Amino acid sequence: MKRLILGAVASLVWTTAALAEEMKVAVTTSFHNSGLAEILLPEIKEDLGLDVQLLVVGTGQAIRLGEAGDVDAILVHSKKAEEKFLEGGNGTHRREIMYNDFVLIGPENDTAGVASAENAARALQMIAGAEAVFVSRGDDSGTHKKELSLWKTAGLEAEGFGEWYRAVGAGMGAALNTAAGMDAYIMSDRASWLNFGNKGGLKLLFAGDPVLFNQYAYIPVNPDKHAHVKNSLALKLEEWLVSDKAKELINGYQINGETLFVFNARQ
Repeated sequence: MKRLILGAVASLVWTTAALAEEMKVAVTTSFHNSGLAEILLPEIKEDLGLDVQLLVVGTGQAIRLGEAGDVDAILVHSKKAEEKFLEGGNGTHRREIMYNDFVLIGPENDTAGVASAENAARALQMIAGAEAVFVSRGDDSGTHKKELSLWKTAGLEAEGFGEWYRAVGAGMGAALNTAAGMDAYIMSDRASWLNFGNKGGLKLLFAGDPVLFNQYAYIPVNPDKHAHVKNSLALKLEEWLVSDKAKELINGYQINGETLFVFNARQ
């Protein structure tokens, strides 16, 4: 009798596991480093019976994975790159989900005087003028693309910088670790900074300029271009991501009383 019961339980577990559908989503390291995925994924699985496998990469790599049809959807934060992705017929549509902002982090003594800057462009000019060590992700991520555009807005070209500019070719967490080790300046998304556990002598020095707005968008990969992608699951996940439950979870996610993301999807 015991064997029969154990067999039935094993069969039930196997059947339940078999019923869980799987899909792949390429997401940015900044989204993953924020810790929000750990909040959302269990709820997605419970509500939809859907196992979402995350490929954690920079926005540039996430877009390349989508172009190759290696994932079913992407969640990224570089609007120009996203629009180019769509223009190439690689995605079906773009759905804005949530936003936060970029911030400038640096040493507590703020040798470049960034905390007194009137805007982001001036803050970067001050760093460059002082030749204070600055860590760049240098990985073609959404954060890296934004950083390069801000240097240009400041009238500067990162390609011509000296040894004080350190491009590490790494994700947000690794880049923040490098900055902490070097007591350097760095641009980070707010969520990754708040969830970063190795702050050392670094602090948030500058924020609030509207140009630092950081929008995250979800794009299903186009099944007309890659017939094997799981478009029905991508759409199923999208509907959950713009739901009232997702809104509550995203807006409610805080670290030390600070909100990391603001839900702004149109339902």
